[in-house]
Amino acid sequence: MTDLLRLMVEENSSDLHIAVGAPPTLRLKGGLVKLNVPPLTAEDTEELVRSVSTEHQFEAVNQQGSTDFGMTYLDQNRFRISIYREKGCYAAAIRFLPRRTFSIEEIGLPPNVRELLQLPRGLILVTGPTGAGKTTTLASMLAEINNTTETHIITIEDPIEYFIDHRKGIVNQREVGTDVPSFEEGLRRALRQDPDVILVGEMRDLITTETAITAAETGHLVFSTLHTTGAARTIDRIIDAFEPGKQEQIRIQMSVNLRAVISQLLLPRRDGKGRVAVFELMINTPAIAALIRENKSYRIHSEILTGSKYGMIALEYSLVEKYRQGLISREDVLLMAQDPQIARQLMGEPGEFDN
Repeated sequence: MTDLLRLMVEENSSDLHIAVGAPPTLRLKGGLVKLNVPPLTAEDTEELVRSVSTEHQFEAVNQQGSTDFGMTYLDQNRFRISIYREKGCYAAAIRFLPRRTFSIEEIGLPPNVRELLQLPRGLILVTGPTGAGKTTTLASMLAEINNTTETHIITIEDPIEYFIDHRKGIVNQREVGTDVPSFEEGLRRALRQDPDVILVGEMRDLITTETAITAAETGHLVFSTLHTTGAARTIDRIIDAFEPGKQEQIRIQMSVNLRAVISQLLLPRRDGKGRVAVFELMINTPAIAALIRENKSYRIHSEILTGSKYGMIALEYSLVEKYRQGLISREDVLLMAQDPQIARQLMGEPGEFDN
């Protein structure tokens, strides 16, 4: 396993997959590359996963079917490890985490995100599918706050992926399962620990979601993630998770406390040299707040499309900009756009209903 982890670092591979019947497989530049070695046996995979897990972690796999944890290895390189059982055997997916956080410019976040990081309170959500780089984006935003303001930042993560040093601020990172039993308990306790900024790694359940909204309401800047794409779907996902009798209250709270939704995707570069991030940025203006209160989230995308004066960026504009820069393909623009018709018009192509 040491050799495999070293190879990940040398090749700058984002992930390593260990599974019975296949050789160890790296994810390079978005694609899977199988190593030129014999397929792994059940004994091989068990030996490999045991070498990177404690007895407690290995026992958790047997009891629960899977476990996730972070690990520092090989000259302080950081890895996120997910061990699981499949077809009665052991398998693993290992994510290589860069040693340092990236700046907002390096990630490609819209410059006006900096203004959001100066807010004294509210809820900021970073959304996107698994593997879209949400954790990296959150780490860069927290690092920006930590480097520039005297704030107390508390994170509740599962697992901790990026270590953030104390700078102008103080950063306390708590790992679910090691430092705190759950996101809910970690968030509840954080409110008593004099935080200015709170990161909840994921809003996994109703109690955590409700507590995060309340924390934003009571004077904290709260960050969290959801596995959704687009601001409208994100808001619907949160509200629909509650029972009907409570949805009206949550809509009102969201309309007041939500500050922004940053949705992101990672797409393969046309030149095959890695991937590029594209973003949608929704700012909660009075008009959008009214749409949230009135249960008219289907109109939010139109507000984003016309909201550039407020700093908003529609996903279609972001996609087409990357296309014009030669970074992504036309096919990916149309595949990922929420409204392909708008994307075609932005690319200067005749619309579906044009003569």
